[in-house]
Amino acid sequence: MGQLKALIIPVTLFQQNCTILFDDEDKTGVVIDPGGDVDQILEAVRSNGITIEAIWLTHGHIDHAGGALDLKDALGVEIIGSHEADKFLLDNLELVAQKYGISGGVRNVTPDRWLQDGDRVSFGSHVFEVLHCPGHAPGHVIYFNRDAKFAHVGDVLFHGSIGRTDLPGGDHAALLRSIREKLLPLGDDIGFICGHGPGGRFGEERRTNPFLIGE
Repeated sequence: MGQLKALIIPVTLFQQNCTILFDDEDKTGVVIDPGGDVDQILEAVRSNGITIEAIWLTHGHIDHAGGALDLKDALGVEIIGSHEADKFLLDNLELVAQKYGISGGVRNVTPDRWLQDGDRVSFGSHVFEVLHCPGHAPGHVIYFNRDAKFAHVGDVLFHGSIGRTDLPGGDHAALLRSIREKLLPLGDDIGFICGHGPGGRFGEERRTNPFLIGE
């Protein structure tokens, strides 16, 4: 088993961190949250010689899922996640695109597999635990690799901030509960990639994030 590596491709006007996780030896991997700019994602896959085994979604917002179906068609792989509580979001991506004036490249998505808290997903020999973390979106999940001490947390937690909760299905109390009960207990040494901006470590966020100080 090689080391777990990550490529981040900021996509769409929202500068969302589409992430390619891959094994640096056998070059198998997954794409997490292809929100759009599918041609850029495909070029990163091809130029790095990565064989994509699946598309994983953390949640159903347009900047994370808007390009998922086009990428599935291009790669011939399954879309996995998020939790089924996000179905109403994924069913209405095209309507949201119209609202934002986004033309083309956004299609409604029905995942090939919904995820539940406690599920496991993998590529190659890298196994990730699935944690359902509602609050930013009701079906939001995060992907945690215990061996690598790494988590992809989507829009649950940011460096110095947390996900917004003023969108449909958002719940501020639920988001803080998800962070407090699901993320922080994983350990201060867990590194994370998030949906926007730089990542970090849980311990640093627990100590310095204004939303989490005292947790």
